[in-house]
Amino acid sequence: MKTMNIYLCGVGGQGIGMLSDVLALACRQAGYKIKGCDTHGLAQRHGTVVSHLRIGDRLYVPRVPTGEADIVVGLERLEALRAAVGMLKESGSLVYYDSVYQPIHVRMGVEAYPTAEKLEQVARDKQLNLHRVYLENLTDPRMQNVALLGSLASLEVVPNVTTEVVESALRQKLPKKILEMNLTVFRQALQS
Repeated sequence: MKTMNIYLCGVGGQGIGMLSDVLALACRQAGYKIKGCDTHGLAQRHGTVVSHLRIGDRLYVPRVPTGEADIVVGLERLEALRAAVGMLKESGSLVYYDSVYQPIHVRMGVEAYPTAEKLEQVARDKQLNLHRVYLENLTDPRMQNVALLGSLASLEVVPNVTTEVVESALRQKLPKKILEMNLTVFRQALQS
Protein backbone atom coordinates (compact mmCIF):
# COMPACT_ATOMS: atom_id res chain seq x y z
CA MET A 1 0.00 0.00 0.00
CA LYS A 2 1.11 3.52 -0.76
CA THR A 3 1.73 5.46 2.45
CA MET A 4 -1.41 6.95 4.01
CA ASN A 5 -1.08 9.70 6.60
CA ILE A 6 -3.72 10.38 9.24
CA TYR A 7 -3.53 13.36 11.57
CA LEU A 8 -5.87 13.43 14.58
CA CYS A 9 -6.38 16.59 16.59
CA GLY A 10 -8.43 17.94 19.44
CA VAL A 11 -8.28 19.52 22.84
CA GLY A 12 -7.02 17.86 26.02
CA GLY A 13 -9.72 15.74 27.60
CA GLN A 14 -11.55 14.85 24.39
CA GLY A 15 -10.13 11.35 23.99
CA ILE A 16 -7.64 11.72 21.14
CA GLY A 17 -5.47 8.98 22.66
CA MET A 18 -8.29 6.44 22.70
CA LEU A 19 -9.39 7.44 19.20
CA SER A 20 -5.83 7.00 17.94
CA ASP A 21 -5.35 3.67 19.74
CA VAL A 22 -8.56 2.18 18.35
CA LEU A 23 -7.89 3.41 14.82
CA ALA A 24 -4.29 2.11 14.93
CA LEU A 25 -5.48 -1.30 16.17
CA ALA A 26 -8.16 -1.42 13.46
CA CYS A 27 -5.53 -0.66 10.80
CA ARG A 28 -3.26 -3.42 12.14
CA GLN A 29 -6.21 -5.85 12.18
CA ALA A 30 -6.85 -4.93 8.54
CA GLY A 31 -3.30 -6.06 7.77
CA TYR A 32 -1.47 -2.75 7.58
CA LYS A 33 1.92 -1.82 8.97
CA ILE A 34 1.57 1.32 11.03
CA LYS A 35 3.70 3.86 12.88
CA GLY A 36 2.39 6.59 15.10
CA CYS A 37 3.07 9.03 17.89
CA ASP A 38 1.07 11.28 20.21
CA THR A 39 1.55 14.59 21.95
CA HIS A 40 0.13 14.80 25.44
CA GLY A 41 1.86 17.80 26.99
CA LEU A 42 -1.11 20.16 27.04
CA ALA A 43 -3.81 17.59 27.67
CA GLN A 44 -4.28 18.53 31.31
CA ARG A 45 -4.57 22.23 30.46
CA HIS A 46 -7.16 21.85 27.69
CA GLY A 47 -4.53 22.62 25.06
CA THR A 48 -4.02 21.12 21.62
CA VAL A 49 -3.44 17.38 21.52
CA VAL A 50 -2.51 15.54 18.32
CA SER A 51 -1.78 12.01 17.15
CA HIS A 52 0.02 10.98 14.00
CA LEU A 53 -0.74 7.66 12.28
CA ARG A 54 1.15 6.53 9.21
CA ILE A 55 0.14 3.43 7.27
CA GLY A 56 2.35 1.71 4.71
CA ASP A 57 5.27 -0.59 4.05
CA ARG A 58 8.12 1.93 3.94
CA LEU A 59 7.77 4.09 7.02
CA TYR A 60 10.82 5.56 8.70
CA VAL A 61 9.35 8.25 10.95
CA PRO A 62 6.05 8.24 12.83
CA ARG A 63 5.15 11.92 12.32
CA VAL A 64 2.98 13.05 9.44
CA PRO A 65 4.92 15.67 7.45
CA THR A 66 3.36 19.14 7.27
CA GLY A 67 0.91 19.38 4.38
CA GLU A 68 0.96 15.64 3.67
CA ALA A 69 -1.98 14.28 5.69
CA ASP A 70 -4.42 12.32 3.56
CA ILE A 71 -6.99 12.43 6.36
CA VAL A 72 -7.48 14.85 9.23
CA VAL A 73 -9.76 13.78 12.05
CA GLY A 74 -10.76 16.69 14.28
CA LEU A 75 -12.60 16.51 17.58
CA GLU A 76 -13.65 20.14 17.50
CA ARG A 77 -13.97 22.87 14.89
CA LEU A 78 -10.94 25.14 15.59
CA GLU A 79 -8.42 22.30 15.74
CA ALA A 80 -10.00 20.79 12.61
CA LEU A 81 -9.59 24.13 10.81
CA ARG A 82 -5.96 24.52 11.89
CA ALA A 83 -5.12 20.99 10.79
CA ALA A 84 -6.96 21.42 7.47
CA VAL A 85 -4.90 24.52 6.72
CA GLY A 86 -1.53 23.28 7.98
CA MET A 87 -1.49 19.49 7.74
CA LEU A 88 -4.00 18.34 5.13
CA LYS A 89 -3.00 18.04 1.51
CA GLU A 90 -5.23 19.29 -1.27
CA SER A 91 -8.06 16.88 -2.09
CA GLY A 92 -7.60 15.15 1.29
CA SER A 93 -10.42 14.22 3.64
CA LEU A 94 -11.44 16.20 6.70
CA VAL A 95 -13.70 14.38 9.15
CA TYR A 96 -14.60 16.47 12.18
CA TYR A 97 -16.97 16.48 15.10
CA ASP A 98 -18.76 19.82 15.06
CA SER A 99 -18.33 20.78 18.69
CA VAL A 100 -17.32 24.09 20.19
CA TYR A 101 -14.68 23.39 22.80
CA GLN A 102 -12.76 26.56 23.28
CA PRO A 103 -9.05 25.87 23.34
CA ILE A 104 -6.79 28.01 25.48
CA HIS A 105 -5.96 30.29 22.52
CA VAL A 106 -9.63 31.28 22.20
CA ARG A 107 -10.12 31.78 25.92
CA MET A 108 -7.03 33.98 26.02
CA GLY A 109 -8.37 36.08 23.13
CA VAL A 110 -5.49 35.16 20.80
CA GLU A 111 -7.83 33.61 18.22
CA ALA A 112 -11.51 33.92 17.39
CA TYR A 113 -13.52 30.73 17.20
CA PRO A 114 -14.23 29.85 13.55
CA THR A 115 -17.70 29.45 12.14
CA ALA A 116 -18.75 26.30 10.30
CA GLU A 117 -18.89 28.46 7.15
CA LYS A 118 -15.19 29.33 7.55
CA LEU A 119 -14.32 25.64 7.69
CA GLU A 120 -16.49 24.95 4.66
CA GLN A 121 -14.72 27.75 2.75
CA VAL A 122 -11.29 26.28 3.52
CA ALA A 123 -12.59 22.89 2.36
CA ARG A 124 -13.76 24.40 -0.93
CA ASP A 125 -10.48 26.28 -1.44
CA LYS A 126 -8.39 23.14 -0.88
CA GLN A 127 -10.88 20.85 -2.68
CA LEU A 128 -11.27 18.71 0.44
CA ASN A 129 -13.72 15.93 1.10
CA LEU A 130 -15.49 17.43 4.11
CA HIS A 131 -17.47 15.24 6.52
CA ARG A 132 -19.20 16.93 9.45
CA VAL A 133 -20.19 14.64 12.31
CA TYR A 134 -22.70 15.66 14.95
CA LEU A 135 -25.12 13.52 16.95
CA GLU A 136 -28.11 15.43 18.35
CA ASN A 137 -28.78 13.01 21.16
CA LEU A 138 -25.21 12.48 22.40
CA THR A 139 -25.57 12.56 26.17
CA ASP A 140 -21.87 12.41 27.05
CA PRO A 141 -19.46 14.63 25.08
CA ARG A 142 -16.63 12.25 26.01
CA MET A 143 -18.05 9.88 23.37
CA GLN A 144 -17.56 12.27 20.44
CA ASN A 145 -14.42 10.33 19.59
CA VAL A 146 -16.48 7.15 19.21
CA ALA A 147 -18.94 9.01 16.97
CA LEU A 148 -15.97 9.95 14.78
CA LEU A 149 -14.86 6.31 14.68
CA GLY A 150 -18.35 5.36 13.50
CA SER A 151 -18.24 7.97 10.77
CA LEU A 152 -14.72 6.94 9.69
CA ALA A 153 -15.82 3.30 9.55
CA SER A 154 -18.92 4.09 7.47
CA LEU A 155 -16.90 6.23 5.04
CA GLU A 156 -14.15 3.58 4.78
CA VAL A 157 -11.56 6.31 4.30
CA VAL A 158 -8.90 3.68 4.99
CA PRO A 159 -9.45 0.73 2.64
CA ASN A 160 -10.38 -2.51 4.45
CA VAL A 161 -10.86 -0.73 7.78
CA THR A 162 -14.52 -1.66 7.81
CA THR A 163 -17.24 -1.22 10.37
CA GLU A 164 -16.62 -4.73 11.66
CA VAL A 165 -12.88 -4.18 12.04
CA VAL A 166 -13.34 -0.89 13.93
CA GLU A 167 -16.01 -2.42 16.18
CA SER A 168 -13.68 -5.32 16.97
CA ALA A 169 -10.93 -2.84 17.92
CA LEU A 170 -13.37 -0.94 20.14
CA ARG A 171 -14.32 -4.16 21.90
CA GLN A 172 -10.64 -4.87 22.60
CA LYS A 173 -9.73 -1.38 23.82
CA LEU A 174 -12.71 -0.26 25.92
CA PRO A 175 -13.46 -1.45 29.44
CA LYS A 176 -16.61 -3.60 29.69
CA LYS A 177 -18.41 -1.10 31.95
CA ILE A 178 -18.50 1.56 29.18
CA LEU A 179 -18.41 -0.67 26.10
CA GLU A 180 -22.15 -0.94 25.39
CA MET A 181 -22.77 2.82 25.73
CA ASN A 182 -19.92 3.49 23.31
CA LEU A 183 -21.09 0.83 20.86
CA THR A 184 -24.51 2.49 20.81
CA VAL A 185 -22.90 5.82 19.85
CA PHE A 186 -20.68 4.07 17.29
CA ARG A 187 -23.74 2.51 15.62
CA GLN A 188 -25.68 5.79 15.66
CA ALA A 189 -22.78 7.49 13.86
CA LEU A 190 -22.78 4.75 11.21
CA GLN A 191 -26.31 5.78 10.29
CA SER A 192 -25.84 9.56 10.38
